[in-house]
Amino acid sequence: MRAGNKRQEKSGKALAEDCGHREPKVCSIVARVCPRPTYKIQPMKTTITTTLRTPAFLTIAALAVCSPAARAHDDMSKPVITRETRKDPKGKDVPYMFIDGVKVHETDVTKQPLPPVVTPGEPPAFFAPPSDATVLFDGSEEAFKKNWTDTRGNPSKWKVVNGALESVKRAGYIQTRQSFGSCQLHLEWAAPVNVSGEGQGRGNSGVFIMGTYEVQVLDSFENQTYADGQAGALYGRSKPLVNACRKPGEWQSYDIIFHRPVFDGTGKVVRRATFTVIHNGVVVQDNTILSGGTGWMGPHAASEYKAHADKLPLSLQDHGNPVRYRNVWIRELADKPL
Repeated sequence: MRAGNKRQEKSGKALAEDCGHREPKVCSIVARVCPRPTYKIQPMKTTITTTLRTPAFLTIAALAVCSPAARAHDDMSKPVITRETRKDPKGKDVPYMFIDGVKVHETDVTKQPLPPVVTPGEPPAFFAPPSDATVLFDGSEEAFKKNWTDTRGNPSKWKVVNGALESVKRAGYIQTRQSFGSCQLHLEWAAPVNVSGEGQGRGNSGVFIMGTYEVQVLDSFENQTYADGQAGALYGRSKPLVNACRKPGEWQSYDIIFHRPVFDGTGKVVRRATFTVIHNGVVVQDNTILSGGTGWMGPHAASEYKAHADKLPLSLQDHGNPVRYRNVWIRELADKPL
């Protein structure tokens, strides 16, 4: 977040305040609370400029063809994940997780370097959905009411403003009425034009594939936070290859190819999920194997895989910031045999 709002002092609402919110249920979904801390990290100076202008839907289509071969073998021994428990200053047990030796949400850039900055090319005016896509939001109130609900299946308090779907503080997550598994997803999003806050409190939302696996949405333009929580990150699991964020208020695009995880009869994951994410025409996740869940398990830990249905609703996160979405469409992909 950017701005001069002072953090409140710690109190009985410490979890909520760690997230930059005053109310503990501001970003809750059902019984979960998402208390994400705000960190300050020294800015990274490295800047890379790219002139990539290939439309993202063409790039991602090519990646979709390559994906099955690339993921033919899933070496479950990688990455190396270790866990430990440490005491906080009050003597409470706090879980810590390390992925290949790097702490989840590591704020020390010497241990977890920040992604280099890339300036994306100029976007096309509109990414029109292909003929076989399911259009989830086309800018109309009718499409919103037809395709989306809150997490209890009731009408959501999110609002449609000038053709965009806008998150409303304390309204909770929204989810699709229809369920999806492996898919190609396109959506466009914009952080608030009026910059407020810093770190995880600035322009924060999230795209939850199957309502479970989060691709982080964050205003990461000149806004430093832990690398695995930046825009385009698989939250807490995989930082983006680069930071391709546009300025606050500008429309940005995500094109995501997702292959769902597969579980055996005992609930054990036998093939992990994979993500390819293209942010503003720039690849930020390259057929990344998701090493586990992306759920919040504390300031330095993430959830593990937990068996679930083959198809679940897509959801978008209310994290207390008025992030906007538009042009949301999805194409279902066939699961590949084990």
